[in-house]
Amino acid sequence: MSGVRRDHGSGPTRDPLDGQWLPPLDGQHEHALGSDPFERAAAPDPFDSGLTALGFARRSPPPAPIPDPPMDALGEAATDDPGPARRGRVDPGARPRLLHRRNGHTPLLADVDPGAPADWLDRVLDDNERRRLFALMQWSDADAGYDRFGLSPAVLRRVFPLFLLLYRAWFRVRSSGHEHLPTHGPAILASNHGGLLPFDGAMLVMDVALSTDPPRLLRAIVDHWAGSLSYINVFFARVGQVIGTRENFADLLADDQLVLVFPEGINGIRKLITQRHRLQSFHVGFVEQALRAGAPIIPTAVIGSDDQAPILFDLKPLARMFGLPVVPVTPTFPWLGPLGLIPYPVPYRIVYGEPLRFQERFGPDDADDPRLIRYLARLVRKEVQALIDRNS
Repeated sequence: MSGVRRDHGSGPTRDPLDGQWLPPLDGQHEHALGSDPFERAAAPDPFDSGLTALGFARRSPPPAPIPDPPMDALGEAATDDPGPARRGRVDPGARPRLLHRRNGHTPLLADVDPGAPADWLDRVLDDNERRRLFALMQWSDADAGYDRFGLSPAVLRRVFPLFLLLYRAWFRVRSSGHEHLPTHGPAILASNHGGLLPFDGAMLVMDVALSTDPPRLLRAIVDHWAGSLSYINVFFARVGQVIGTRENFADLLADDQLVLVFPEGINGIRKLITQRHRLQSFHVGFVEQALRAGAPIIPTAVIGSDDQAPILFDLKPLARMFGLPVVPVTPTFPWLGPLGLIPYPVPYRIVYGEPLRFQERFGPDDADDPRLIRYLARLVRKEVQALIDRNS
């Protein structure tokens, strides 16, 4: 790889940003991500100084991509016949279908006419919410009724009002930074994680759907452990979430979709109350995927999830005995049984940061360098922590 010097045989070196020791380049020591001094202000142009210390030369931005051919509101290649969407409406009687050209495209709200409310599910939504839901439902194969990851528009329609109620009334979500959410193309949202149950992910999906035009469905990468749970794994798939494999991640980005990752993983949801609002160490694979796909990374902070189920103790021996990621003791669990896992009605605040466009300096080949990947992941982690600190 031109412009890159790798020193596989050298010992530890100091991080150029904060003077902390970096581990040897063996790809096995991600614990260094847990020692970031978030309170310290960054030195001038820390990105360039860090890359220089790692042996990376400044690179020119890659050539501008060749633009796609004109497409209609449904993401299909434009033809002489503009079709119903380009004539000003989407036929409400048409069955949702797989968007073979670009799965990540949905109709603009101005091009959607969901028709008259069909039942009580439609009547509990206002006109704007119904338009957004109908736009998101244009996502499945007309024959199978699902997209290739298992998303079912029928299930999405049934659960949308429930999660909207949680969004509006239970968590009372406020959000900002929507201008950083792209209207098209692939992107990765990297967020903090907390609260035992993944309501933070559900609220992020709702917030993106309610804040973008065309409405975009955020596809969360789900941990393998959750994917092994009967019924729950099917539900996750039916509402659009995807089990985390390299192939699934790459396919989502290749389809121009928005992908949500929680780089803390399980460690995020099982942190104790004494660690609230403090990020745990990051897994770094999402940076590799971003470079390979040429996708920006959007730092995202969810403030409130750490308070929805504060963990006083984690009974790790019991967790190991039963093969669980955590056996928590909270003010209400296990004292109230399963009801003790219901999240407290704490307000959420969601903040989207300015996209980190690492793909403008690095290409797919750079994803093979573990030291660079760890370094870039640390930068993302610092940005997410800074968002949390400024808004909590």
